[in-house]
Amino acid sequence: MLDRATQQAATDIATLMHDMGKRARKAARRLATLPAAQKNAALKAMAAEVRAARAEILSANAEDIGAMTANGQTEAYLDRGTLTDERVEAIAAGLEAIEALADPVGEVTASWERPNGLRIERVRTPLGVIGVIYESRPNVTADAGALCLKAGNAVILRGGSDTIRSNLAIHAALVRGLAAAGLPEDAIQIVPLADRAAVGEMLKGLDGALDVIVPRGGKSLVARVQSEARVPVFAHLEGLCHLVIDAAADLDMAVSIARNAKMRRTGICGSMETLLVEQAVADTHLVPICAALAEAGCEIRGDAEVCARFPGAVPASEEDWRTEYLDAIVSVRIVDDLDAAIDHIETYGSHHTDGIVTSDQAAAEQFFAQVDSAILTHNASTQFADGGEFGMGAEIGIATGRMHARGPVGVEQLTSFKYRVRGTGQVRA
Repeated sequence: MLDRATQQAATDIATLMHDMGKRARKAARRLATLPAAQKNAALKAMAAEVRAARAEILSANAEDIGAMTANGQTEAYLDRGTLTDERVEAIAAGLEAIEALADPVGEVTASWERPNGLRIERVRTPLGVIGVIYESRPNVTADAGALCLKAGNAVILRGGSDTIRSNLAIHAALVRGLAAAGLPEDAIQIVPLADRAAVGEMLKGLDGALDVIVPRGGKSLVARVQSEARVPVFAHLEGLCHLVIDAAADLDMAVSIARNAKMRRTGICGSMETLLVEQAVADTHLVPICAALAEAGCEIRGDAEVCARFPGAVPASEEDWRTEYLDAIVSVRIVDDLDAAIDHIETYGSHHTDGIVTSDQAAAEQFFAQVDSAILTHNASTQFADGGEFGMGAEIGIATGRMHARGPVGVEQLTSFKYRVRGTGQVRA
């Protein structure tokens, strides 16, 4: 039986969340018809406010990082949560990049005329109210808020407890930008507390106020959202990304790409977690690639043949092939050929991002055709799995499902569509 104080706290959170939902729904109605110029003015003002609040944001982040360090968080986790002058500037620049994007709302994506004279158009429209539940990365506060605004949606943000001070500081800057442009401040709201009960209320849909939920975080968070949500979800469970070194791979290119794919930033979802080297190039390619990774500080976990060829490797377990490390660790396996590599990816992968290094165009086309992942790379690092790198300005996350949105979720993916049918008096027989 819950005690009275606990019951009251749960009631208060439910009331808070449902009120946020009502205000978001009201804001969404206005946003849906805003001209692009007004949304762009808000995004420009938001960027200026983020720059003006740099000291405040960094101070809040320092408190978050101090608490995370005291709690024993890993280096990769700390990296995801850390803000610097450069990263705050990148947040502001990201807002301006989204401002520069074409407004998707109202875009006619198809049109045709029927024999009876009816003219039909398919037109992009906002989704409505989006709930974004995320962990660790404070930049998501700005990215998600800006993308939803550009696509004409209101958004309710619920960041993780580890970076709550940073998130609130960034959100305050965004709200000042909205106000400066004359847009409703409720267009971008953030849950001001870390209680997980707020997530539970969002997953219920806030009495129909939420139209879709986007989770961005660890496996346990995304699994909970996918299991409990009563509204549609854009999500990926994990980024278990592979890189295949094909029989026709250039050695220097393979070393460069593998090192970047793993070690540029180990804590992001596009980081390579498993390296698959085809038997035909094991003698020439395996040791140089493993040596480059090890020199960069990466632990190598290999199959028996990898361990025999590269003494610095430690034996991999069956679980390693299923693990998203998000750390300076990589599992390495020698496979018979490209077919075996593809079989491995389809057996253990998460359908996020997978790549191949090869100068054989036929091998690349086979890989593209047979690997069913949201993003596939050929002779390029898997760390390009990012909306900004795709020219989308930014992204709310990488969706690995097959419905509506797949891959980077940018402004276009945050819209739906409707049909406009224009006639001249036609009636149906």
